[in-house]
Amino acid sequence: MKNKDRTALRATLAAVFCHSFWGLSFLASRKGLDSAHVFVLLSHRFLISFLVMHCFPRQVGRLREAKGVFLPLLALGMAQPVIYFFGEQYGILHSTTSFSGVMIAMIPVASTLAAWPLLKERPTAGQLVFSLLSVGGVIGIGLMSGSSGALDGIGVAALLVAVAAAAAYTLLSRRISARTSPFTRTYAMMAVGALVFTALALIQCRGSLAEYFRPLGETPYLLSVLFLSLLCSVVSFFLSGYALTRLPVARETVFSNLTTAVSFFAGVVILREPFSWLSLVCILLILAGIYGVQRTAPKNEAQSFSK
Repeated sequence: MKNKDRTALRATLAAVFCHSFWGLSFLASRKGLDSAHVFVLLSHRFLISFLVMHCFPRQVGRLREAKGVFLPLLALGMAQPVIYFFGEQYGILHSTTSFSGVMIAMIPVASTLAAWPLLKERPTAGQLVFSLLSVGGVIGIGLMSGSSGALDGIGVAALLVAVAAAAAYTLLSRRISARTSPFTRTYAMMAVGALVFTALALIQCRGSLAEYFRPLGETPYLLSVLFLSLLCSVVSFFLSGYALTRLPVARETVFSNLTTAVSFFAGVVILREPFSWLSLVCILLILAGIYGVQRTAPKNEAQSFSK
């Protein structure tokens, strides 16, 4: 296997593991929200993530590379996790579950289309078709999950913000990948997330540190936060940054639909949620779409191996 092929394989595996962990994050978040407000949970998640990153002093010592791209890194951190989580949480709160699923499923399509004029990464017709096929599988699962909740203008606007923020994160991370390492980008995102969500959490707790730290005394909550911090934040965002360094947007973002498949299977296995053959068909559509996007990539596709 050529070095270029090995690099592409590693990047593909990074995307698979990244989005698989994110698929499991919904279960951990659901458990954590039983004990704490959403801002407290997000604060603990990203504050612990930020502190954990200092366990790698050699990598932290190389952060001086960020001096020339401070503003892009700040924008990256605001897009993901801050703005995205705001949009997603309020979107889910003010819309039906099926509509939320449909909107979030549009992230890879929006990112791919935006990368065409902004990054000059033109997808093939096959990639667009297979991307839509994968989205169709996600939409199918969303429709089968029911339509609990009520749809209003706030929900629609919030979900549009979430989609835009996710696309912005993808494009920004890809654009500055030649000048920054995945570690630097992950560090910036964890720092911005920790700062913003901790400020909001303290406001939510009315400045009471006892109230802020109280959930950490509950073992189920602590385990959920550690899973979200270590695997779904530090590891997953690093893997996402690594994949975006080496794969074009169309090939990396389609894996986001894998998040839905993993989340669905986790619900079936762990929470004993209902399963049907139609669900299996939707899962197969997602996987077929992901595979098709990889196989129909341009033959002369430029890859970046600088980092």
